[in-house]
Amino acid sequence: MNRAPQRPDLPTVISLLLLGMVALLLLVPLLGLGRPPVWVLAAVLLARLGVQFWRSRLPGQTVRRASGWILDLVLIALLVWVGLGSR
Repeated sequence: MNRAPQRPDLPTVISLLLLGMVALLLLVPLLGLGRPPVWVLAAVLLARLGVQFWRSRLPGQTVRRASGWILDLVLIALLVWVGLGSR
């Protein structure tokens, strides 16, 4: 019996889109197209962290990837620190 693949829920799609934005923001300087402000990258990571928190609050979901949350918080803190030092 073939089961149809389940479609991802809205928070998962949003999280993947935000992760794609992070990848594009990190790829832009490698292509020589200029460097985006660190605040933009920090804001996208913060939005992704919010979506991850939202996903954990959905019925039937638990906090599965606490290390992902910690990694996002560390990256955001480092980006803010770099952003404050570049003034």
